[in-house]
Amino acid sequence: MIFISIKDQVSAQVVLGTPNLGFSQACANEEFNSYSLSFVFSPESALQSSNQFSIEMSDADGDFSEAVVIYTSQPNEFTTSPATLEFSLPETTSGENYKLRVKSSAPASTSSGSASFAAYYKLQDTPFSINNLVSTGAFCTGGSYLLSIDNPGNENNDSPLNYPSLTFNWYKETSPTTSEFVAEGPTLSVSVEGTYFVETNYGTCTSNSFSNRVTITEATSGEADITISSSLGNPYCPEQGSTTLSTIGGNSYQWFKDGILIPEATGQMYQTTDSGTFSVQVDLGECSASGSIDLVSELFESAINVDAVNYIEEGETLAIEVATDAIAPEFQWYFNDELIAGVNGTNYTASDFGDYEVVITETTGCTASVAYMFSIVEDFNQFPDVDDIPNIISPNGDMVNDTWQLPLKYVTGTNTEVVILNELGMVVFETIDYQNNWPQNDLNLNQVNQLYYYIITTSEGVVKKGTITVIK
Repeated sequence: MIFISIKDQVSAQVVLGTPNLGFSQACANEEFNSYSLSFVFSPESALQSSNQFSIEMSDADGDFSEAVVIYTSQPNEFTTSPATLEFSLPETTSGENYKLRVKSSAPASTSSGSASFAAYYKLQDTPFSINNLVSTGAFCTGGSYLLSIDNPGNENNDSPLNYPSLTFNWYKETSPTTSEFVAEGPTLSVSVEGTYFVETNYGTCTSNSFSNRVTITEATSGEADITISSSLGNPYCPEQGSTTLSTIGGNSYQWFKDGILIPEATGQMYQTTDSGTFSVQVDLGECSASGSIDLVSELFESAINVDAVNYIEEGETLAIEVATDAIAPEFQWYFNDELIAGVNGTNYTASDFGDYEVVITETTGCTASVAYMFSIVEDFNQFPDVDDIPNIISPNGDMVNDTWQLPLKYVTGTNTEVVILNELGMVVFETIDYQNNWPQNDLNLNQVNQLYYYIITTSEGVVKKGTITVIK
């Protein structure tokens, strides 16, 4: 009986071999995170039907005291040796000396640890910016310049600062192809001239998580030369909105356009939609710096040959023409906010009174649009040959009896004095060159029928007096 018990106990054990890794290092990211290991076990008959194999991952120093389970098989999924298991890395993985081991559940057994390997999950794996993409910086003798990782957190710049678990290594270029490690951290205080950049610390794994280069100089005397960056590039497309001009960090700033000071433009950044030569003066404390950029807007040039308001008589037409240097332009014409079907060129002949609009769109490169709005109204005779001086007007904007129109012998060119007084006797209008244009402004009438008085004196001294009733 004792012999049989010992035999059963021995047969219930299984030995797991050291895992053999299917990789030399694991550099995972959102798009790729699949790895495998293989191992042998013996005897196969010792595995129970409920057995599950699992993979445990050590910490970055190869210690399994707080191992993390990164894979568990289904019961009885693997029954023959050798077995290959596939797994993914946790997003917190970051180090050079990880190890893996395999465990079985029925019977319970644990393999020895695998060979050490470097493993990183690259949470951020795209280029990012430092120093607001300004390619230069300067410090005064005895001082320093602070470089820092930008954190705009938008679709144009996935800043690694958005991922708190990441760490960073700063480097100084020693040649066009080589560099030396300087320090760790999200910022770097520079007091030695040179070109610097920073990379997200993914150890021996290669990645695209690196910054632009910034060249730092020492301003030993006078004024240092610096650069200005444009957030939308240069040339830039104004259809995307304002571009942000940025310069190096300093104590104070003053921006200029075409040599003229821009009032209140006293920050490290300045937004604009214009073209021109923009410059900035930066106070660095014991010294100063300056730089400029010839900013070019890619918005195309265009023009139209008509005025905002155009007068024609009934039955006449108006020929409208637009010109542009836009690339592959498209034209849309509208009348009273309705698209004019079949009109898509640079010319249109209009005959109807109303509101018009033509929209020019550049379809290649900077896909921007420019709209011209204009109106066509019925022409009226500003100086009709009326017989008598009218005593009633109704300035309501209906183009009928809106102004006080006098006989031709009293209007412009006759040197006739026209004076209009309100009911209190105060002069509200006076001229010797009457254009049939009173009232020129809103009279702010406080009565339905407001009474005014006129005195007309011709160059020969003939005087005409009377009243004008303005109907509200």
